[in-house]
Amino acid sequence: MKYVIIGAGIAGVEAAKTIRVQDPAGEIVMVSTDTHVHSRCMLHKYISGERDEQGLDFTEEDFFEKYHIEWKKGITVKSIHPDNKEIILTNEEHIAYDKLLIAAGADSFIPPVGDLRKASNVYGLRNLSDAQSIVKEAEQAEQVLVIGSGLVGLDAAYGLLERGKKLTVVEMADRILPVQLDAHAAKAYQEAFEKAGVRFVLERKASQAVCEPDGKIHKVILDNGDEIPCDLIIVAAGVRPAISCLEGSGIACDRGITVDASLKTSMDDIYAAGDITGLSGIWPNAADQGRIAGKNMCSVPAEYTDTYAMKNTINFFGLITLCVGRIREEEGDEIHIKEDHTQYKRVILKDGKVQGILLQGNIAGAGFWQYLIKNHIDTRLVRQDIFNISYGDFYQTGEKGKYEWKL
Repeated sequence: MKYVIIGAGIAGVEAAKTIRVQDPAGEIVMVSTDTHVHSRCMLHKYISGERDEQGLDFTEEDFFEKYHIEWKKGITVKSIHPDNKEIILTNEEHIAYDKLLIAAGADSFIPPVGDLRKASNVYGLRNLSDAQSIVKEAEQAEQVLVIGSGLVGLDAAYGLLERGKKLTVVEMADRILPVQLDAHAAKAYQEAFEKAGVRFVLERKASQAVCEPDGKIHKVILDNGDEIPCDLIIVAAGVRPAISCLEGSGIACDRGITVDASLKTSMDDIYAAGDITGLSGIWPNAADQGRIAGKNMCSVPAEYTDTYAMKNTINFFGLITLCVGRIREEEGDEIHIKEDHTQYKRVILKDGKVQGILLQGNIAGAGFWQYLIKNHIDTRLVRQDIFNISYGDFYQTGEKGKYEWKL
């Protein structure tokens, strides 16, 4: 059996390990545009100089040799041909497969504002190659503009602070980290970044950006007419699944590649995992998807069910925040807040069921909240303060991972 994996991220790596366990004799070929295996969650540490390429590698030593994987690195898949069961690379090499996993991840989205897509000093931050380019450009840059204050944007800013750059962050929303945090929790991070020298411009967006004769943008004009001088621009305005190789393949796509619970695509013997699926793209979920896809590729039935919630862990300046589930308030929600000198907690309830939890500071007990969200537990069955409920209020049913209220 020949297994081909597109992508060398966490989903592809976990799939390869799983396949090797299930099929010790199978042939595994991994193809990736990347030339180094790396954790995109740690790219800010590369930008800051804390880690080099090897320090970003999350695999064990001699991974490809140990698992007998042929790695074709630094090459991109041009097209996929399900009828012939082969992929074609940009160097025109044809690779046949019996089972195929598409785990090519996602690409940074640069909005069509002025010359942002044209200028040589504008970068996204998604892959190691992006971080390498940013570090090289930063050697000559003093004023850095970051467009977008989500996790990627703040990661970039955090890394460049270590290099002594003057940073301005522009955000359309009325607060930073608008997808992950409420105003209270976001304010704590904004104050920490401002104390470190970062300037934030909120409720504004880039309107004009013109290339100068040197091919670079040296100022960006906002929608209110203000000008932001810059030598380097990092755009953190979201990502798009890397699906260009699917054109003409017939593989169904929506926000990403459409998959069923086994992570199989609309085509037989083709599976997908990670960011390219449009499912929850956080690291642990992508790893799970890779493992489950790997099992099914080896005809070992498994289902991916962890689509219940967004989950993010944030850590800047030693302040840790965990948010699980829905953070934005909707009609009919009950909002419960508890705060002391060690922790800020915010819970969203709807019809007695936890929709989302935000923990800032002390995040102990997070697993309990995830259990309540994932299993749609009705907390009204126990008449006590939501923040006083714990696993002690349940008894284990005997089925692994299942609990019932002690009533």
